[in-house]
Amino acid sequence: MMSSSSDSMPIKLNSAQAMVASLLDHGVDCVFGIPGAHTYKLIDALYERRDRIRFIVTRHEQGAAYMAYGYAKSTGKIGVYTCVPGPGVLNTTAALCTAYAGMAQVLCLTSEIPAAEIGRGHGVLHELPDQLNTLRLLTKAALRINHPTQAGSVMADAFYRLRSGRPGPVVVECPWDTLGESALVDAVKVRAAAQPPAADPDAVRRAAQLIANARQPMIMVGAGGCGAQHEIHELSQLLQAPVVSHRSGRGIVPDDAPLALNCGSGFRPWLKSDVLVAIGTRMELQYLRWRKIPDGLRIVRVDIDPLEMTRRAATVGLVTDAAVGTRALVDALRPLVGNRVSRADEFTAIKALARKEFESVRPQVGYLDVIRQALPRDGFFVEEISQMGFTARFAFPVYAPRTYVSSGYQENLGFGFMTALGVKVANPDKVVLSINGDGGFLFGVQELATAAQYQIGIVILVFNNRSFGNVLRDQKTTFGGHIHGAELQNPDFVKLADSFGIPARRANNESELKSALQRAIAGSGPALIEVPGEPGDETSPWSFLHPTPPA
Repeated sequence: MMSSSSDSMPIKLNSAQAMVASLLDHGVDCVFGIPGAHTYKLIDALYERRDRIRFIVTRHEQGAAYMAYGYAKSTGKIGVYTCVPGPGVLNTTAALCTAYAGMAQVLCLTSEIPAAEIGRGHGVLHELPDQLNTLRLLTKAALRINHPTQAGSVMADAFYRLRSGRPGPVVVECPWDTLGESALVDAVKVRAAAQPPAADPDAVRRAAQLIANARQPMIMVGAGGCGAQHEIHELSQLLQAPVVSHRSGRGIVPDDAPLALNCGSGFRPWLKSDVLVAIGTRMELQYLRWRKIPDGLRIVRVDIDPLEMTRRAATVGLVTDAAVGTRALVDALRPLVGNRVSRADEFTAIKALARKEFESVRPQVGYLDVIRQALPRDGFFVEEISQMGFTARFAFPVYAPRTYVSSGYQENLGFGFMTALGVKVANPDKVVLSINGDGGFLFGVQELATAAQYQIGIVILVFNNRSFGNVLRDQKTTFGGHIHGAELQNPDFVKLADSFGIPARRANNESELKSALQRAIAGSGPALIEVPGEPGDETSPWSFLHPTPPA
């Protein structure tokens, strides 16, 4: 097989073998997917290297893609999946959009119709009018291998793009016949990721002066801040400024640190802020959720994507990596701000007041407290678009980066359970807990078979209120009680899990949930816990997610 050594002699490989050799050269140890006629050669090449790459077969293409997303999102590494072209790859596009929104390094390996047929419209099996350009609209890049001699360089380019700049998904396609075509293939060296741009010294100086003069600075972190937690903590301590996170930035500063705030506890301090230091975030929380920008607010942005500086204007923008940019700010600010008086007590009181207010959101907060007590500090919590998931954004403490896994701004219903399976495959020694509403869980329920087949030991919670809870509430409150399409008929989830050979229990209250979680976490394989409820019984969490600004 190929090696990354530049002086290796060419060897004869087909395109599929060259692709798998590149996966190995780039450290890939797992591929999710479903075999199909268009990818038989790729599956066979994976079989040849089954001693080094695990192939996990899923029951739907979307499951494979979401598992790759969970693998990538929870580790900061590259998650890989494969699927057939046409309807197969289209089945994965929601997960590709999630990877784009969630800044996850996901690599899709797909095929195409025979090379000579592409673009001719003959109605070949799985043909799309223009698959490559369709996928380019949804990803950082979509690349094609036209001959086995290109396979190594195209794959190396894909990995380079995945690891450079703003993280996001990349697709590589290889036509059906080209996958099996052989040629003498040269080794292609692994390319180092592009170095982030240096922080502009003049911009750093201006940003530091602006921040030093602020009376009420606030730091906002998003997914781009993962990997810069030490620098962000240092900046927060230096300024005695709170660090606010919404979804993907949670845990960058542990929630039990006095200066760590979230979307629920950060709103009051936000209204008094005069400078926002936004690190690796689109500022969705401030502009779309809180919807109130303090008068005279000035913004310093640190983001590796230069387009972010035009999407939302900043007073000063640093186009660089979060760690590099934040370190530059810390170094420039240190002689300007000296030793500031601790504000720990002030923000501890703010958090305590917010927590007291959160108590009104029942039964969600009570159940989340039980989950937090059972989940180890470094355990993974995979949210879902549900009443429990929404409430968790402000009422579930998070202590380490990447351990709170969300779908980013896509907020796509049904992603959570499938994603959690990928999180567990990537982190086999950690506890992984998936929370689901009944509606979202059934989007990917077939992956119970995958969990059972590979003994992927996640804890699956299904909160069953027999409805799409948000839709039901909105139809009652905004549309005069015209309930239409919000009520659901569900299976017996305990019996369903049991039919797959997965241990399952029903927990009717917090005490029973505590006991069920202890048993599930102590087990070695997957486990399911159903928590029944009544339609519309949950308190709405939306006053904490979209607070009403004062008049």
